[in-house]
Amino acid sequence: MSAVHDSPAFSALVGTPREVRSRLDKSKARQVIVLPVEEVDSKHADLLVQTLNSVAAFITVKLREQDEQVFKALVNAVVPKAPPSPNLVKEAVMVARARKAVLEGADWLTAAQVAEVAGLSASNPSTQPNKWKRQRQIFAIHHNGVDYFPGYGLDPEAGYRPRKALKPILEVFGAEKDGWGLAYWFLSANSFLGGRKPQDVLASEPEQVLAAARDEIEEVAHA
Repeated sequence: MSAVHDSPAFSALVGTPREVRSRLDKSKARQVIVLPVEEVDSKHADLLVQTLNSVAAFITVKLREQDEQVFKALVNAVVPKAPPSPNLVKEAVMVARARKAVLEGADWLTAAQVAEVAGLSASNPSTQPNKWKRQRQIFAIHHNGVDYFPGYGLDPEAGYRPRKALKPILEVFGAEKDGWGLAYWFLSANSFLGGRKPQDVLASEPEQVLAAARDEIEEVAHA
C-alpha cells in the first residue's frame, strides 16, 4: 500500500512502483528524487522515509545558513569599514574634476591610434608606442584600463613620433610625477611661462618648457 510522509519542504511517497507512479501523475512537484529498494517491509520503509526527511530538512537549513554567511561576507567586503571622511570625499571630487579637465583639455590617443597616425605596423600596433613610453620618450595616462598618449607629445613634422623636447622634460620629473601628474602639469597655467600652459608652447618654445620643469623640481626640493 502506498503512503505519504510530509515534511515542511518534502513529501515522500512509499509504495510499489505502480502505486508511486499513479501518485506522481497527480503531483505538482518540480523535482523528484527516487530511491528504489529491493525488499523492505512497510515498517522499515516508514523509518527510512522519516530518516531521509530529517536529513533533507537538515541539509536545507545548513545551505540557507551558508548562503546568509556568504551574503554577509560579500556585503562586508564591499562596504567601507566606516563612512568616508568629508576630506576624502572632497579630495575624490577634486581628482575627478581634474581628470575630467585633463581628458577634455587635449587630444588623447590609444596606442593603436598613435600607430595609425604614425604609420606603424598594423599587425601589433601597440608595440612601438609602448616602447616609447618605456624609454620615457612620451608618457601616458591610464584610464578605464587603457593607456592614452597626449597628442601634443607627437610631432607631425617627424611623422607623429614623440617630440624630441619631451624626453628631457620627462627625465627632469623622473619619478616625481606619474602619467596623470604630468598631464596636470602640462595642462595647468604656469607662472614661469607667463601664465601659459606647457602643452600649448611645447612645440614652439621647448627650451622654455624644459626650464619650467626644472623650476618646478627646484621649488619642490626647496619646499
